[in-house]
Amino acid sequence: MSAEKKSLYSDYEEVPEKPYVVQNSKYLSWMYKLDNLGVEIRGIERVTSDERATNSKWKSFMQVIGLWFAACGGVTTMSSFFLPTLAYYLDMRSSLIAALIGVNVGNLVPAYTSTMGPQSGCRQMVTARFLFGQWFVKVIAIIVIIGGIGWSVINCVAGGQLISAISNAGLEVGIVVIMIVSWIIGVFGIRVLLKFQTTLAIPTNVAILLFYIVVCKKTSHIADTNQAIGDMNMDSQTNAGHWLSVFALAYSVTSTWGSGAADYYILFPEGTPDWQVFMLTFLGIAIPSNFAAVCSIIAGAITFTYHPWLTNYDAYGIGGIFASAFEPWHGFGKFVVVVLYISLMCNNIMNTYSCALEFQLIDTRLAYVPRWVWVTVVAVIYLVLALAGKEHLNNILSNFLPMLGYWITMYITLLLEENLIFRSTQAARRLHYNEFDVEGGEKITMLYNWANWNRPNRRSIGLAATFAFLCGVAGAVLGMNQVYYVGVLAEKIGHDGADIGMWLCIGFTGLTYPPMRYFELKKFGR
Repeated sequence: MSAEKKSLYSDYEEVPEKPYVVQNSKYLSWMYKLDNLGVEIRGIERVTSDERATNSKWKSFMQVIGLWFAACGGVTTMSSFFLPTLAYYLDMRSSLIAALIGVNVGNLVPAYTSTMGPQSGCRQMVTARFLFGQWFVKVIAIIVIIGGIGWSVINCVAGGQLISAISNAGLEVGIVVIMIVSWIIGVFGIRVLLKFQTTLAIPTNVAILLFYIVVCKKTSHIADTNQAIGDMNMDSQTNAGHWLSVFALAYSVTSTWGSGAADYYILFPEGTPDWQVFMLTFLGIAIPSNFAAVCSIIAGAITFTYHPWLTNYDAYGIGGIFASAFEPWHGFGKFVVVVLYISLMCNNIMNTYSCALEFQLIDTRLAYVPRWVWVTVVAVIYLVLALAGKEHLNNILSNFLPMLGYWITMYITLLLEENLIFRSTQAARRLHYNEFDVEGGEKITMLYNWANWNRPNRRSIGLAATFAFLCGVAGAVLGMNQVYYVGVLAEKIGHDGADIGMWLCIGFTGLTYPPMRYFELKKFGR
């Protein structure tokens, strides 16, 4: 084995020879040679500090700002915020309060997890190995794959509705185009992705601003909506249940970025201050997300009682609302809708890119398959699912997104407790004696020993995190409020129940992890 080949995997204890046979095979080597065309071959391998030492921090900052504004300032974010009035029957004031609090609480999750990117040079779920261990992180990777594919299905179906509403084409047209563009950019990798997103950040957010303009011309109908909802005479508990469910939905929209936020910071210099990364991510997601959410909430409140928009909504989903709002602008209005359609691609590309990386965490051998192959697999899967579920966007939004919120809540709870309780002081870090391998009074300066990213016997076994996560799942089951299942605690709130799963996840996970983790560290030292 050559020194060059050995270096890539030298951190891992059990490395089969097969990948090098694959690379030298006359039938399969083409998969690796595609990097000559600019295709990104690199998968979950750590980007060392030396490899990113020459990168410009401020250039990286501008690219990531563009990335977040493009991904979060578009129809993907907007699609969920038509629902507070249309699906949960909240008046305008309650909708805004529930949604905006949920959005900004959710923003804290990716803002915190993103700080691990420059520190480690590792993808987000690679860092999760230090929590969940070598084996349970495989389950987490599968959950992230399901989440990414689910978001992609939402993007594709919403895109189909937009194109169908302005052209009378079938939903399939918009779905297929989004998949193809997302696949192409996802194949070429992080550098092309950043350039694509940065280029489209301004046009997509200008399109939302134009949507504000046309929507605000119909705000007189909001009073009618508030009156109609008031006439429904819902009791206070039922209304509170709807409020909590909208909060959970809004929280899920932004918090789920936490499963891949660090992926976009692995090229940042290692010395980048955590507070800069935190604020960059928080504001990068919060500004466009709040901007899009408020506009959608207003539009949803208008649609509830404004029959021309409601008729088109019933026929074309959210695409009908956009088409109706821009109808007075004729051809230019359709052009703006097309720009909003492109915003779905911006979000979908990030899902496709990050989701493909998770396959390499499921099994060591899968890491030897080039990343672009997994991009292709992911794209085909969500294309098939989007075509199958193209008539059910509202059900997907209201039932699928809160489920994602449950798992990310458990992850951030575990991560915070690990960092603040078990790694924040010298005494706490010394409990990880098998990870840091220090002698005597030597000071441990790192929060984690990232050099162990691929050394299973030098990282946490994951017993404590696995047990606490499963306890959190029990909390989610008790507090979930979905069409297919209502938890025994959720059903006690009002006539329609309330989604309180995330709160129970925090409680169940947060209470069980510290004692279990202390026992694990005392026993195994990692």
